[in-house]
Amino acid sequence: MISFSNVSKHYGGQVLFVEASFQLNPGEKVGLVGPNGAGKSTIFRLILGEEQPDEGMVDKPKRMTLGYFRQDIGDLKGRSVLGETLSGAGEAGRLGEEMAELEAKMADHTADDFDRTVERFGDVQARYQELGGYELAAQAHSILAGLGFDEDMVAGDVGRLSGGWKMRVALAQILLARPDALLLDEPTNYLDIESIIWLEEFLREYEGAVMMTCHDRDVMNRVVSKIVEIDGGEIRSYSGNYEFYEAARALEQARREAEYDRQQAMLAKEQRFIDRFRAQAAKASQVQSRVKKLEKIEKVEPPRRIIEKTFDFRRPERGGDDVFKIDKVSKTFGKKTVHQEVSWLVRRGERWALMGENGAGKTTLLKMMAGALDPDAGGVTMGASCTMGYFAQHQMEQLSGDRTVLEELEAHAPLANKGTLRSLAGAFGFHGDDHDKKISVLSGGEKSRLCLAKILFDAPNVLVLDEPTNHLDIVTKRALVKALSSYEGTIVFVSHDRAFLRAIASRIVELKPGKAPIFYGGSYDEYVANSGHEAPGMRPRVVR
Repeated sequence: MISFSNVSKHYGGQVLFVEASFQLNPGEKVGLVGPNGAGKSTIFRLILGEEQPDEGMVDKPKRMTLGYFRQDIGDLKGRSVLGETLSGAGEAGRLGEEMAELEAKMADHTADDFDRTVERFGDVQARYQELGGYELAAQAHSILAGLGFDEDMVAGDVGRLSGGWKMRVALAQILLARPDALLLDEPTNYLDIESIIWLEEFLREYEGAVMMTCHDRDVMNRVVSKIVEIDGGEIRSYSGNYEFYEAARALEQARREAEYDRQQAMLAKEQRFIDRFRAQAAKASQVQSRVKKLEKIEKVEPPRRIIEKTFDFRRPERGGDDVFKIDKVSKTFGKKTVHQEVSWLVRRGERWALMGENGAGKTTLLKMMAGALDPDAGGVTMGASCTMGYFAQHQMEQLSGDRTVLEELEAHAPLANKGTLRSLAGAFGFHGDDHDKKISVLSGGEKSRLCLAKILFDAPNVLVLDEPTNHLDIVTKRALVKALSSYEGTIVFVSHDRAFLRAIASRIVELKPGKAPIFYGGSYDEYVANSGHEAPGMRPRVVR
């Protein structure tokens, strides 16, 4: 279907890949992986024809349709959520919009052009039905429901949605179009667990090809059957899911390191012989023979080693035994009651994950616990000697774009010396010239790491974390899990990353709008087993 043949691509002095080859076959589900800046987005742009290779060929069928979900979706406005979703479906989508406009005009029976409007509506409706428009609308409703939209949202103005919900609309639009190949750049960002599970099932059953980048290892394990890795200018393919790829890559890395070490030992041995007998005439021919031998040997390149990030939380001061006391807290937005007399005690050392569908009030409760939002009734009390680190998505937006990474850390900790702050930045993946990067050019993942670095420096004994793994790559998530696993304080968090939930949560509280919370005194896997969450029968059916 799509074939890369000996493709090379570089930007100035940066070489992304050299003579790279791979294929995306019909119906194949492929995960595209590699470190930031390796060229994953460039692969997508080459497939789309937005860029051309410096050398080699990118071949694809002329009539093949492509759908590309990217993180920069632009400003969606001027339509309903349903209308925006249908707009990606070509003529049928346009006719559906016109029908809605004509229906509104026909409501005025006294209009001068009423008869002409009715006649036009009949023509449009006939063509719409011929193109399967009504079935398309049903599919759009199903996809939007799977991505978390209720009926009021579907009918509402897309322009009033937050950025995260607009991303869901853009994803729904591409899924509805059902192209021959889907190119998905981090499709699970901004999705909750229910929507991620729905998307997994949709992609597994999708008849077309899928190539995706994704920082959620569970999604990669459940959806893809092939991994294409970009690293160090090379592209390698592995048959299997992400777990298989990690194991195969580790074996390959060990083989390369062993091969390199063997050759280095042999070279060192030969060089010692040459150095020892170079001045002896009797050994001259042997020395010369070995020199020529070394010159002819094809040197094994030193293997590239994946540098695991390490985040080291300073040991926090011990706080009180009762960390949060939530006493009959209620919160209402307009006519919607989100929390009704919620009571909850969080004790020192506990690790609570908040679960619940969209609108259940997970972020609202975290904000009230962090003091960023006042309850309408009841109270939230923080325990004695408790110091809090609060991570929320809006904090990334509050970073000063004019500052560099190091300047932001200096503003946060003005009394710390630069050496300490440089070490802190390095622990969160900012090395060398990265210290001088302007915040305005940082990726979402880099901004997340910078916010987490500021929290680390403060060494709080309570962490309140709202989606801390959003935008983080798998390697960085693994480092964060390792750091939090050895953290001695209390953690209350929301996350849609199931690997993160399994590793960190020791207790679960499930929230339902306006209802009493349900408490589970166990791990995420125990919660799934007891609540039926993620059970196959609980998954929404994909309507074709």
